[in-house]
Amino acid sequence: MQPDRWTVVITGGAAIPAAAVGTMRTLGTSAVIAADGGLDHAVAAGVEPTHLVGDLDSLSAAGRMWAYAHGLAIDEHPADKDRTDTELALEVAAAIGTGGLLVVGGIGERIDHLLGILLALGGTAAAHFDAVRAVIGTTEFAVVHEGRRAVLDLASGTTFSVLALHGACGHVEVHGAKWSLDGPLSPTEARGISNIAEGPVTVVSRSGIVTVAVPS
Repeated sequence: MQPDRWTVVITGGAAIPAAAVGTMRTLGTSAVIAADGGLDHAVAAGVEPTHLVGDLDSLSAAGRMWAYAHGLAIDEHPADKDRTDTELALEVAAAIGTGGLLVVGGIGERIDHLLGILLALGGTAAAHFDAVRAVIGTTEFAVVHEGRRAVLDLASGTTFSVLALHGACGHVEVHGAKWSLDGPLSPTEARGISNIAEGPVTVVSRSGIVTVAVPS
């Protein structure tokens, strides 16, 4: 069962793809949190955040003025910090939101930033939510925390991958696919790459955190 309300976090890596904007607009959102320069990308895409979080080093002057003019809740941090702006935004999301978490953003030139986002979705802040999804660039992700499940409404023939990015998964189940899974999945194997949906797919994590990627 999908949550009725979603908290959205917008990352600042690059412009938000139209598909991600479309996904946001189909959901009931309780808050839209921009991580630093994500505010500029959100405004450019016609999305109005409710919160601004980060060290604000990549936010434009126009974006800062927009935030002041629209009365956003601003949580500014020093540039020298241990957590990324996305991690800080996820902590705010967990403090104010319930239901589902959706992270959206474009893919910039920094692949390490993309990896950082995916890793953060396996953290404590994201675990607060009943469902964790992301649309980064044109790829959709579902991060399934231990004891949770994700039901993906995929058309038959859709390619998807199941990966143990956050460490060993003792027991993962994949149903509704050409190749089912009912057992462990290691973070050092790519056995879950390029599975084929036969209709809606259900991924269950009995032990560990599993990431599902659906490329366009």
